[in-house]
Amino acid sequence: MKVIIGIGGITNGGKTTLTNRLMQALPNCSVVHQDDFFKPQDEIEVEDGFKQYDVISALDMDAMMSTINAWKKNPVKFERSHGINTLDSRTIEESEDNDNIHILIVEGFLLYTYRPLIDVFDYRYFLSIPYEECKRRRSSRNYTVPDPPGLFDGHVWPMYVKHKNLMEDLNIDVVQLDGTKSREELFNEVYGHIQNSLEELVKLLGLSSSFFQLPVVRQLEF
Repeated sequence: MKVIIGIGGITNGGKTTLTNRLMQALPNCSVVHQDDFFKPQDEIEVEDGFKQYDVISALDMDAMMSTINAWKKNPVKFERSHGINTLDSRTIEESEDNDNIHILIVEGFLLYTYRPLIDVFDYRYFLSIPYEECKRRRSSRNYTVPDPPGLFDGHVWPMYVKHKNLMEDLNIDVVQLDGTKSREELFNEVYGHIQNSLEELVKLLGLSSSFFQLPVVRQLEF
């Protein structure tokens, strides 16, 4: 069984931290980071004096979808190629009856406004934090390409609001998360929701209760 989880939301909202923790806790879990698919800098459009990074055209979405489809075709091969220990010793092609669950987390800031990507998710989560907190976190981060003066107010925040509104207009089914909660609280909330959802799915499919059981989570340092 294959499950794809989206961890989306605002910049500096805690997406990567949550994703990393889930990867440690979930079985046979791979990750695709949307930030890995930015186009070269000379292909990023400039508007109002700012490079337009926070728009879908700044990303090579074809390459991102190809990566996700490679996982869907053969998650075991994908896991092995990315150095992930898998519980399944066989490739998907070798058995029509897939004995294990395989999970892909897709993490990024523009997951829920691009229809081909929206449709691949089984579960969607969206992290939000208030303007002042987001600006404070953003200013404390060191980026490879530093933010020019005025970028946050002139581009980053307006684009976040625009895309959040578009997501809501599209009536996307997402679980809203409060990014001001502690890392432990956020992890427990999402992990618990995933566990309950997958247990319900297993029952719905009429599979044995032994098919799926998430491990007991030990306390991990962030």
